[in-house]
Amino acid sequence: MSRREEIVDVAERLLERTGPEAVTMRRLADELGIQAPSLYKHVAGKPEIEAALQQRGLQRLAAALEAAPDLPSLAAAYRDWALRHPRLYEIATRLPLARERLAPGVEAAAAAPLLRVTGGDLTAARALWGLAHGLVDLELAGRFPPGVDLDAVWAHAMAERVVAGPGSGATG
Repeated sequence: MSRREEIVDVAERLLERTGPEAVTMRRLADELGIQAPSLYKHVAGKPEIEAALQQRGLQRLAAALEAAPDLPSLAAAYRDWALRHPRLYEIATRLPLARERLAPGVEAAAAAPLLRVTGGDLTAARALWGLAHGLVDLELAGRFPPGVDLDAVWAHAMAERVVAGPGSGATG
């Protein structure tokens, strides 16, 4: 493993344990047992580390979604991954995406499962991602009232009648 990968591993552990604000060059250096200036021999700075974390998040999310055969399964896998990795999810989906720092194809690979279940309809894929992302964000923020059946909320949101819209001829 390269020193850069080791730094990103430590950054990921800090991120998941404490949150994005904890991922500082000083904190990384302390965790690695080195001086902060030594980090710059291996990474250009915090933006490179954040981009590496975004890339990991997108790659892992894509892997979690790749086997989902249909929209309900895809939505369940998306929600499950986000709830199990809330801070990596946050850095991968809430911050501006550092596209110029990502390996080629990473963003496309993360979008591919959703495009597959929408039959390649990019607009539908974006709308569904927005819906799923919003539900995850609300759930992670604890914004639903106590006792709400979130499984039922997700099932309703991904039901054909909601996804296709009223008057579409879809049955539910």
